[in-house]
Amino acid sequence: MAITRSSVSAVGPEDGRRRFEEDRRRFEEDGFLVVRGLFRPEEMAELCAEFMALHTAGRIPGHFEPVVRKPGEPYDPLRAYPRVMHPHEVNERARAHLLDPRLRALLEVLFGEEVLAAQSMFYFKPPGARGQALHQDNFYLRVEPGTCVAAWVALDEIDRDNGGLQVVPGTHRMDLYCPEEADPALSFAREYVPPPPGLEPVPVDMAPGDVLFFNGSLVHGSGPNRTADRFRRSFICHYVGRSAQRIGNWYRTISMSGERVPLEESDGAGPCGTEFESALLPPH
Repeated sequence: MAITRSSVSAVGPEDGRRRFEEDRRRFEEDGFLVVRGLFRPEEMAELCAEFMALHTAGRIPGHFEPVVRKPGEPYDPLRAYPRVMHPHEVNERARAHLLDPRLRALLEVLFGEEVLAAQSMFYFKPPGARGQALHQDNFYLRVEPGTCVAAWVALDEIDRDNGGLQVVPGTHRMDLYCPEEADPALSFAREYVPPPPGLEPVPVDMAPGDVLFFNGSLVHGSGPNRTADRFRRSFICHYVGRSAQRIGNWYRTISMSGERVPLEESDGAGPCGTEFESALLPPH
């Protein structure tokens, strides 16, 4: 059964703390929390337009590097529309969303302390794109002590057909797993964490402006976009508590006011998802 529109409704930053203190227990119990309509649909349309314009404009080395398909090469939508890494470092609209006070109000309730922003990503996930196998985010960020929390913002109508997210409730209480190798025909990333016995992935259907918050140890992932004409665009941010002392050097933490707050480097960290190098889908 999918997690659908019956989840928590959004509130403004003024009453966010009061309303969501009661949902902190739910977050701690399940490892995730869905907030419906935190952002307005027009805000999401503007963010989509910003990144579609970026795709039209070309590449930004180190952040966004689409690959032009050569004659005879198989078509991989994710080479034409790769994810944008750390867009907040080069784009003011992305930075504003990363540091948005609505996110800050809720995150400080979930963490129980001041938060630092660690990363932003934009996923286009065009039709035909592979998904990302089940995984745990803190396997990559390596936040110590504690863990990270993701704020996964939907920019399109998102469901199972176009590769919506799945979560495995309860896995946030478990240690980081040593991942197996994913199926490269289904996942752009190599790592795969199978659900523990007795636990099953649950799909999360989302509308533009909905936000899924989840613990960095929560097992989650997504399947391929099997539609012919629907993108599954999302803006994903990672945060850590102010008490965190270490994080991977791929991540450059800043306060929610935008000041750099360096942490010590932790071992074994890397980008969120080690990508397969080759395009593995057949030509369209």
